[in-house]
Amino acid sequence: MFGHDGPRRILSRRAVAAGAGLAAAHLIFGGRAVAEPPAPLSRRPPDTEYPFFDEATASVIPEAGYQSRIALKDSIVNLVRNEVISREKFNSLQEFNGKMPRELSTVMDDPSEKPILLTRENAGNYVNLLWPVGLSNYMKANLESPLAGPDLPNFASTAGWTLGKQPEGSGYFNKFPIVGLEPGAESLAVRAAKSTYRPCCNNPTFFQDCNHGSALLGVLQLGASQGISEEELYKEALAFNSFWFPDYYIRTALYFKVVRKTNWRDVDAKTVMGPDFSAGGPWQQNVLIGLESFPNLIPEPPGGANCGT
Repeated sequence: MFGHDGPRRILSRRAVAAGAGLAAAHLIFGGRAVAEPPAPLSRRPPDTEYPFFDEATASVIPEAGYQSRIALKDSIVNLVRNEVISREKFNSLQEFNGKMPRELSTVMDDPSEKPILLTRENAGNYVNLLWPVGLSNYMKANLESPLAGPDLPNFASTAGWTLGKQPEGSGYFNKFPIVGLEPGAESLAVRAAKSTYRPCCNNPTFFQDCNHGSALLGVLQLGASQGISEEELYKEALAFNSFWFPDYYIRTALYFKVVRKTNWRDVDAKTVMGPDFSAGGPWQQNVLIGLESFPNLIPEPPGGANCGT
């Protein structure tokens, strides 16, 4: 059994349109989250230094980005070919959100062999590209997925995907060989998916009930298909999660620095991606409460909350 607080069903099927921005679909469709997201980390009083915070930010989401070992290959081309991505609908979204980054301008037409360079600027684009990969790619193990049942149309990951030929994404779940996975590679991807979590809920990646869950599953499937080791898969998962949930993982890096006296580069990625530090409820108990006794560690937040990119 997976620890969760019930199916995260949609609030309104009409809530997502091209202009809404699919990276926000978790907030629109996700029902109630298990943990209130932390306020964004952005404002600081003048002439005040936060050396640990600055170090954590530079380590978690470096300005130069994260150089992944994983490439998109022909996954996006396959999504377009199978109409999981409608070129017209996706382009309409980009007209609202801004042009695709130059490095992603041809991914619908040509295989992308170059490994992903994940940055603060393109992280949201990769959520929207990898989401349908994880959602639609066939794995035998998905026959036992928590999504595979009568509630399939009602999750954020399925109802929220509106950029295919069909009006929503449940018809694409586990349907196409978007990423070719040999049995050993599938076992590796599933093992990593069941051992990694995301801060917006208490569910593992294998329970891809939101857009970020589907996107991270897509990362793991691509990585496993390309010969990435299990140890490296956890590092990749942590990097993608960090750029998608920076407010959480900057705080997590601060926790390890000041509480456990461990630099972020020395922290075991599988440990961080496990339930204690990447599932929403335990994260609040372990990280937020753990940091409470260290005043003036983090700049004063400007207010509001941001669950994703």
